[in-house]
Amino acid sequence: MIPWLNSNFKNFKPNAKIALNATRHMNKVERKKLFSPDIEPMRTAEGRWFEAIVYEMFLEISKKSDQIKYLAMKGADAPQQRDNVQLGQNGIFYSKYGDITVRGNGQDLAEFDMLLVDSDNHIAFAEVVTSPADLKEFEAEIEFKKKLLGYLYNQKVTPFLLVSSFDLSNYSVVKRLAKDKTNAIIHTSSCEQIKSLVKHYRPRILYNNPDNHPKLIRATDIPTKNPFDYKRYHDEVRTQFFTEIAKTGRKNMELTSQTGQIVKKVLYGGLFPPAIKALCDSYGLSVKGKKIEFAEFSKYYSKAIIATDLPGFELIIYLRSKQKREYHKMVQVKDGHFKFERPTPPKVGFFLWLDAIQPSLGTRITLQVLDTFSIKEQSRK
Repeated sequence: MIPWLNSNFKNFKPNAKIALNATRHMNKVERKKLFSPDIEPMRTAEGRWFEAIVYEMFLEISKKSDQIKYLAMKGADAPQQRDNVQLGQNGIFYSKYGDITVRGNGQDLAEFDMLLVDSDNHIAFAEVVTSPADLKEFEAEIEFKKKLLGYLYNQKVTPFLLVSSFDLSNYSVVKRLAKDKTNAIIHTSSCEQIKSLVKHYRPRILYNNPDNHPKLIRATDIPTKNPFDYKRYHDEVRTQFFTEIAKTGRKNMELTSQTGQIVKKVLYGGLFPPAIKALCDSYGLSVKGKKIEFAEFSKYYSKAIIATDLPGFELIIYLRSKQKREYHKMVQVKDGHFKFERPTPPKVGFFLWLDAIQPSLGTRITLQVLDTFSIKEQSRK
């Protein structure tokens, strides 16, 4: 499928019919923003639209090629019955917007712009980009998604398609991806060119729904090949890290197991009050320019949880707000203290996981974890 797409798809440009039909995957507000003079909401709507355009293009092209066996429904075509986020969910799910996600213990681990099955029964995925800003940390994201799908569907090769509305050929990350023959890099028309096709059409549109499309299937109906108990894999990695920290205090830990490599973040546990005091005194917390001393911590927060992102081992502190039903994500800055980055809202599965964590870490182990992964580690030692 990949060589076929690389050689054939480049000549397939979106036409007015496809561009208009793609708006069926957007709500009325998003459609209005497509031609808004306000750049930021316009670009966001444009990204959503272009993603839907690519999906509509694949609906067309999949009818003409045996290389594509199945295409997973998404957007307006996704099943109307969707599972609300809850703890313990593992596998493929549809979000409330019809996006395809993989959840691990309720947490969204990855979102896929498209899922396909090729003629060799390989599960392939696509990413759709409309801006060079989308390429930040892109390589690591693609590598993780390949490992995740590779494990779920027990395949050594996971084909990947990158579809963009602008010329990607000069970007180093794309050059590296292009060297891998299991990847296809596709450049279609720009969003401005596509808009020029539709700007004179009246707002009233007759949508062409893909009823009885011969290759359209539910993403949730593609059978996985391996068991997927994400909480267990997470806990195994956490135990391994605790053992290594106690032994060596070093952070160059290797995750060699296939299940360990699909763990995105390690939640070490909630902190007892003395451990929170040690965190405040030794490292410091600040939210929107205000330093949070331990004496007033309980005024604003009911809980602190320590975590690291993988594979880079960046330290994170999650604080449960008392003012609002949310967690404050705190990231470490160069001088070692933790500052507020963004809230974690209650509607996501990760919030439920954080809420289920109770205090379990005392002062000694908390400082061991902090000192092991801190970016000011060298200056402390």
